[in-house]
Amino acid sequence: MGARTEADLTSDPETVPPVLLVHGFGTSASATWRHNGWLDLLADAERAAIAVDLLGHGEAPHPTDPEAYRDLEDHVLAAMPDEPVDAVGFSAGASVVLWLAAHHPGRFRRIVVAGVGANLFERDSERWRVIAEAVRTGTFDDPQLRYFADLPEAGSSRDEKVDPASRAAMAAFLYRPDRRFFTPEILAGVTMPVLVALGDRDFAGPADPLVEALPDATHKVLRGVDHFATPKDFGFIDAALGFLGAQPF
Repeated sequence: MGARTEADLTSDPETVPPVLLVHGFGTSASATWRHNGWLDLLADAERAAIAVDLLGHGEAPHPTDPEAYRDLEDHVLAAMPDEPVDAVGFSAGASVVLWLAAHHPGRFRRIVVAGVGANLFERDSERWRVIAEAVRTGTFDDPQLRYFADLPEAGSSRDEKVDPASRAAMAAFLYRPDRRFFTPEILAGVTMPVLVALGDRDFAGPADPLVEALPDATHKVLRGVDHFATPKDFGFIDAALGFLGAQPF
């Protein structure tokens, strides 16, 4: 039998797994996947979607103790079916998907990761502490930290005061005791095909170290796209759905 095409993948029910969607830090499954049209497009392609809220985000519990976020990937693993899934992860969600794929490769068929690259190999704990404090306090002395400091307010109306517990939960997420750092040896376990999509204006780049460490990776450059615009970028959406054989009919 010859190689299957993406058309074959969408027409054969036995080869069409659900699509796991994992959002990034400071947002939610609804904000990232529903509001940007992913769920509607997957429904049009007759693909089931599993959109998971990371611990401390969306409708998931919001513990304020960093210890509660240990092994946070298990929260996503518990939401997955026993059979293999396709998966799309953005930023922190991409890290979760890659970690799970490295340790449970039989649970995935194909994966798409975006908003990650060389940053997965960095161990700058001081930078993460600064980001966590910007999130916790809402203040910053570096313009690049404005996005993170404002994240807890992103889901609130203009007149609604941000719950300090929301800031504490997000900070605890960043302070978790087992923050994952990747190595080529760990990523060698990600044996399924992977699409690495990264904007050419994304601070997480370059993508090269990640692409080179993965056994079966395809690199998609998103022209003129920064980190935060990635989930709603049409080029990313089209490339991801095409890679998964999940384009609408």
